Parts: sequence; C-alpha cells; structure tokens
Amino acid sequence: MTPIAPLPDQATTWRYWLPLPPRLGLPLGQICPDFALWDVTYQRTVRLANWRGKQPVVLLFCRLLAEIAYSPQRYASLVAFNQVYDQFRNAGAEVLAIGNQPQRQAQAAVEDLSLRLPLLCDPAGASFRAYHTGQALGAPLPAQFVLDAQGRLRYCHLFSLLHPTASPGTLLAALSRL
Repeated sequence: MTPIAPLPDQATTWRYWLPLPPRLGLPLGQICPDFALWDVTYQRTVRLANWRGKQPVVLLFCRLLAEIAYSPQRYASLVAFNQVYDQFRNAGAEVLAIGNQPQRQAQAAVEDLSLRLPLLCDPAGASFRAYHTGQALGAPLPAQFVLDAQGRLRYCHLFSLLHPTASPGTLLAALSRL
C-alpha cells in the first residue's frame, strides 16, 4: 500500500492560499527586517540582528511542504546549498535557511536531508511576508537574499518559473563583490 502524504497543517496552509507574486519590496542598500526564529538544526533561537556589524548573511527562504520523508531529489536546491555550506563559511558569511513548516516537520527535513546549515522555522510566515517572497498553492515561494555585514540588502533572487532559485555559485559570487 502506498503511504499517503499528510495534509499540510490547515492553520498554516490557509495563510498562503491566495496567490501573491514575489516583489522586490526591499530596495538594494536598505537594512533588512530583523526576525527571531527557532533553528532546528542547532536548537537555538536565531536573531538576524545579531550578525549586524559582524559578517554577511545569506538568507535562503525555502518552500518545504509537509512530507512523510524529505527527498534530496525533491529539495535539490537546499541540498546543494548544504553541500557547499563550508564555502560560504570560508567566505566569511553565515547561511540561514528559513522554512514555513512547524518544528517537528523541520526536524524531519534536517534529518532526512542531513542538513548542517541552520534551518529556521517560521510557521506563521512573518519573515516571508516581510521579505515579499510571494506565495502560491498553499506555501510561500522560495527566494534568496545576500546581506552585507551591516545587514544591508546587496543581492536578491525572487522565484520565477524559469529560475526558481539562485545557484550557490551565484550567491558566492554576490558575496565576493561585497
């Protein structure tokens, strides 16, 4: 018998039902909105402002859906960033992946995908809305942001059908220009 994937948490899904296109709502050079979210990888609360004045930060807004098991093939982009996490760290940056799933599902993603990079939980979606990532079909859309050491936006990639996510190489190149 084929297992049936669990339905997404209804309290979370309804927030994302109305389609909203992604938009560059934050001008380049602007200090980005702060957030404090739970990191399921390292079991701590992460506040974005803690990196200001210290090092650049790469934000990976992820579209992680409710799964019985998280497949590396389905989440190839996140797995690719995880594989080069040390390159970002060696470039002096921190990478923070942000998902909209509850902690229990995020922990399953960390385990199934063998994530070493921090995966932050935002089931209410406040950070996705603050960064104008957009939403469709019951979940927020992926987006990637590079912030300099002062917390200013220096690079942004928003979801499109032709280019759903920026590659790790593109974000490493954006970091090298800081």
